Amino acid sequence: MKEKYPEDPSMDKVKALFEKSGLTMNDLGVKMGYDADTARQSVFQFLKSGDPRISMLRRFAKAVGVPLSDLTDEKKGRAK
Repeated sequence: MKEKYPEDPSMDKVKALFEKSGLTMNDLGVKMGYDADTARQSVFQFLKSGDPRISMLRRFAKAVGVPLSDLTDEKKGRAK
């Protein structure tokens, strides 16, 4: 049986920013670099994923005009 991991907290931020953006799924998909024919489905899959790849978060952040750090809990300049 496949173990279910909790949803990554960045997805709450992604969903909130998507709703606030006023973009359609198709518009967002095109801005994220998807072909117009697959843009809506690609965004749908991304939004329902609970554990997104960092590359997807980067594409989303760029498409909605926010820094990647706004989507993650990582802070710049943390002590090593």
